[in-house]
Amino acid sequence: MAQLIPNGRRRSRRGFTFVEIMVVLTIIVIIISMAVPIYQRSIMRAKESVLKNNLFTLRTVIDNYTYDKGKAPQTLQDLVTEGYLQKIPMDPMVGNNTSWRTIMEDASQSVNQSEPGIFDVKSSSDKNGLDGTPYAEW
Repeated sequence: MAQLIPNGRRRSRRGFTFVEIMVVLTIIVIIISMAVPIYQRSIMRAKESVLKNNLFTLRTVIDNYTYDKGKAPQTLQDLVTEGYLQKIPMDPMVGNNTSWRTIMEDASQSVNQSEPGIFDVKSSSDKNGLDGTPYAEW
């Protein structure tokens, strides 16, 4: 409500009404509720990219070790011990580097049939990727 001041001009009150504040807060909440899922999806895409890269690196190093040594590695730690890796990469879906699921080669098809070793490596996560396939099948 405007008040008259002595020189005849009206003085209005300053500030925002409750309704104006609620409208602004509602708009902010709507924007945040749209942004959070997009942010979470981008985090998952980044983790999936790291997983693909780490799997590619491990598989390449396993192949190099197998060709160089004439036998497949018995553990992933062998790759570090022999200098093929500085350290075992982390599985970003599980959050550690000790839970990789290793797949051993068939003894009849291994390079050194007396010592079959690691043929492939996969994530031990039980979750599905953004494309719907389980990480354990990548």
